[in-house]
Amino acid sequence: MRQIILDTETTGLDPQLGHRVVELACVEIFNRRITDRAFHRYLNPDRASDPGALEVHGLTEDFLRDKPRFPDIVDEFLEFVAGAELVIHNAAFDVSFLDAELARAGRPNIARSVPSVLDTLRLARQLHPGKRNSLDALCERYAVDNSHRTLHGALLDSRLLGEVYLAMTRGQESLVIEESESASGPRTQVLATDARDLVLQPADAEEVQAHRDYLAQLDKSVKGSCVWNSLATAPSAA
Repeated sequence: MRQIILDTETTGLDPQLGHRVVELACVEIFNRRITDRAFHRYLNPDRASDPGALEVHGLTEDFLRDKPRFPDIVDEFLEFVAGAELVIHNAAFDVSFLDAELARAGRPNIARSVPSVLDTLRLARQLHPGKRNSLDALCERYAVDNSHRTLHGALLDSRLLGEVYLAMTRGQESLVIEESESASGPRTQVLATDARDLVLQPADAEEVQAHRDYLAQLDKSVKGSCVWNSLATAPSAA
């Protein structure tokens, strides 16, 4: 399963007021592992950032003046995210900016390129109702080191969010669920995981005896030999 952790920095809070993306970053997760593949661009927004936004990300007009504009990188961006689930903290904000930039570039909304968007802020609120669920708060809660985060930066925040997301979903999504459809039958769900993640815990003598006692009770119930005992005593193939 391929997922893309995505984050943006912008000139302000509302794309409807003409605010633009100044930094776009994507980090790839494949089968619940952060890979070395990433997409990161600073962008010339052709306008100044609001003072509040500039205080957050520190990306000045001088720094951004020689950077590419969104239409210059749109094909590369769409190719990178194509077919992957996007994982975004406060997804409505970033998606609204992406859709505005895509519209200016004459492209359809981001939903046409990806199958789904997962909002980690919404997920965090479900898991931790009534608590602070900012990225910094989640880093602290899940012991993710964010000591080097002095300013917001899309690439750094994407990497931190990737670690937080994996920690936040470790209990319920450690198995990758993939949908497959056979040519002759209905759609089925296949559970898969990496064998390297499995830990073999042998039964101790007490557990082995309890299992034998349970099988003996099953033998009495079926007035014969239950299937488990039959399998245990079946000769192995030559």
